[in-house]
Amino acid sequence: MKRIYNFSAGPSMLPLPVLEKAQSELVNYRDSGMSVMELSHRSALFTEIIEEAEQLLRELMGIPENYKVLFVQGGASQQFSAVPLNLFGANGKADYVNTGSWSQKAIKEAKKYGDIRIIASSEEDNFTYIPEVDSSMIDPEADYVHITTNNTIEGTAFAEVPDTGDVPLVADMSSNILSEQMDVSKFGVIYAGAQKNIGPAGLTVVIVREDLIGNAQESCPVMLDYKTHSDKGSLYNTPPTYGIYMAKLVFEWLKDLGGVKEMEKINREKAQILYDYVEESELFSSPVEKNSRSLMNIPFVSPSDDLNAAFVKEAKEAGLETLKGHRSVGGMRASIYNAMPVDGVLSLVAFMKKFESKQK
Repeated sequence: MKRIYNFSAGPSMLPLPVLEKAQSELVNYRDSGMSVMELSHRSALFTEIIEEAEQLLRELMGIPENYKVLFVQGGASQQFSAVPLNLFGANGKADYVNTGSWSQKAIKEAKKYGDIRIIASSEEDNFTYIPEVDSSMIDPEADYVHITTNNTIEGTAFAEVPDTGDVPLVADMSSNILSEQMDVSKFGVIYAGAQKNIGPAGLTVVIVREDLIGNAQESCPVMLDYKTHSDKGSLYNTPPTYGIYMAKLVFEWLKDLGGVKEMEKINREKAQILYDYVEESELFSSPVEKNSRSLMNIPFVSPSDDLNAAFVKEAKEAGLETLKGHRSVGGMRASIYNAMPVDGVLSLVAFMKKFESKQK
């Protein structure tokens, strides 16, 4: 069986043991005579799956009891609308931190529903750093503050969670959830698309503090209302059942590995290997300021577009896939999510050294 190292920003690679477990259960799940894809979402077997998935996630992230875990659809992009529709109160105001393409999309969507203020931005420097955020910037009348904890395209990440005082902090954590330890109690809402560190595309996880549920605007569609899903245990309608099952397998894999604490150690090792080589290289460089660099998405560039294209082409031939950078940044980007093994990063660095030596 041929397996390559997939550096895609998402859908990303999944742990091989997870894929093999899913393969073994694909046709006949627990002697039911059915695939998980065929199970009723109201069945006892699926109830067990979704309850175990939630419990595992709670354990892995240390989610406090006064938070609900919702399994929904629509991707993180749908949460760009759901957040303001659920959290806007009488003031209808929110503060946003603009750190890249996904922040910009969240801001654009939220502006449809209320008064949005950008309190910090790195746009003037092409989002190559994370701007400082402190409590003095925050409007005390804001209904929430929104950040994107890791910027997939730009390769930046918050090194520390901003202190927003009494104003709930909302985080799009799609590309670094479960990659490092986070104190969930510092957030009012965390949302994440699954297709990077959780499972296959199609599932979205929302972690929301209970006091922020039940206040949705009257115009909020029923499927975007957090109360809809909270009241029904994410079973108001048919959820992405197979995605939830796959997420459960990923959570089991992560727990067996030693949990998020151990995963963070591995992720820091992987990122260090790649950043160290980029720093010493005479051909490649990083466009991101050192104190803002992501553990998950690492962009790097060579001196010319022609060299970048040649690198991506030859890397693909060497079994290192999807290394082309986003069009807004250019160059290359290695997404090294949880499922990417250390060996994958070592293989990438070995190829980079070989490619560089040929240019001399």
